[in-house]
Amino acid sequence: MKFIRTYMISDFRSKMILFISAMLLLFVPSVSGQSSYNMIKDGNKQFKEKKFSDAEVNYRRSINTGKNLKEGNYNLGNAYYKEGKYEQAAQQFQSVSGMKSLSAEEQAKTYHNLGNSLLKENKFEESIQAYKNALKLNPNDNETRYNLAYAQAKLQQQQQQQNKDNKDKKDDKNKDQKNKDQQKQDQKKDQKKDDKQNQDQNKEQEQKDKEQKDKQQQARKNNISKEDAEKILQALNNDEKKTQKKMNLKQPTKVSIVKQW
Repeated sequence: MKFIRTYMISDFRSKMILFISAMLLLFVPSVSGQSSYNMIKDGNKQFKEKKFSDAEVNYRRSINTGKNLKEGNYNLGNAYYKEGKYEQAAQQFQSVSGMKSLSAEEQAKTYHNLGNSLLKENKFEESIQAYKNALKLNPNDNETRYNLAYAQAKLQQQQQQQNKDNKDKKDDKNKDQKNKDQQKQDQKKDQKKDDKQNQDQNKEQEQKDKEQKDKQQQARKNNISKEDAEKILQALNNDEKKTQKKMNLKQPTKVSIVKQW
């Protein structure tokens, strides 16, 4: 009011118009800032009521105003986390951590939440690094220290499981190879057995063929035709006649059977 009173009464109307115009120019951005603040305030209320999707909408709207970017972005990351959108939450906190306007405490909290988001995605190495960054800024944060120890334990379990899986795969591979080798050996044994059986069968068949052949030959010998039999009989009769004739030519002489002492 002191400013108004310094002007002449004759110039009051024109000066008042200028004054109102200047105040309107100053008032517009303040309304925008207040609107962004209200959006964040509403989002925080919805966040406490576990209406995380509604809170996300308000945080996004506040960011679009270009005001309170630090608070809007940080709280948006928290909304993502509560909605189970861990990848988006991690990206959000990673973006916030690079803001120069953050205090050491705010940056430590951002890294802590970044570690939590990465931990939910089972990205244990990245979460461990985020917790370490938080502890550098706030070494007395026991919650971050606990989460770091938990992430390190989970990483160790993951590595042990991977080693076990790799060992099991290797053992399975060796087992499969042994089974294949055993199958080959069994196949060779079966082949040798089959070959021996075939050889024995061939020998047996050859023996049978030989016996059959011998029988056929013997049968041919035994099966003399009638004509051949008559010829043989005629030949035998002729031989007998010749022998009798020779015997008749020689007269038998008396032989003394008395032996002298």
